[in-house]
Parts: sequence; C-alpha cells; structure tokens
Amino acid sequence: MKAGNQKTGARLRVVLAPDVAIGPGKADLLEGVGETGSIAAAGRELGMSYKKAWGLIEALNAQFGTPLVTTTRGGSSRGGAELTDLGRKVLDQYRKMEAKTAKAIAGDLDAMRKLLLKDDA
Repeated sequence: MKAGNQKTGARLRVVLAPDVAIGPGKADLLEGVGETGSIAAAGRELGMSYKKAWGLIEALNAQFGTPLVTTTRGGSSRGGAELTDLGRKVLDQYRKMEAKTAKAIAGDLDAMRKLLLKDDA
C-alpha cells in the first residue's frame, strides 16, 4: 500500500462514467483493505479518517453495482473487511493502467524535470 503523495511522477485518475472515478486514493485504500483486512486500519495507514475511508468504500461498492469490499460486523468476533474477486480485478486493472501511464510518459517527465532543475539551480 502506498501512503501519501508520491515525490514525483504522474497520478492517474480514471473517470469511468459521470461521478464514477478511481484514482490513487481509492486504489491505495482497496490495496490497504486487502493487506490489513480492515477499513479502519487501511485508512489509518493512509492518514484517512475511518469516516472518509468508509465513505469511499461505500461509494465504490455502489458505483460498481457488485461490492468491491465485503465487511463482517465487529463485536467479540472482531469484524473485518476483504476484497471481493471484483475488487481484486478492479485494483489489478487500475495498477496495470498506472504502470502503462508511467512508462508512456517517462521520457516527457524526465524532460520536464530537467527544465525544472535548470530553473531552480
């Protein structure tokens, strides 16, 4: 799971339909839920409140029609969360798109970075 903004590079936000988008924050949250088994823990690692994390998960579940994350209630059995098969597919597809984007713009990013460094020197 990635925490916080990256130092340099592009951040991919994919708009799938009006009011339906996935970007680095939602992808990192999905990845965190997969790693920790908890919406709260994933949110904490990303510096996100539980309310914010829960809201993003609810939105994703509603937008895709079939849940990307399922939850079990807490209590003595300690609840949890996990990615569904669709959740893993969405996350995997987003990460592939992210990698392709980074590769496609690498040369342009280096050229722009060199311009920035020349001006800052």
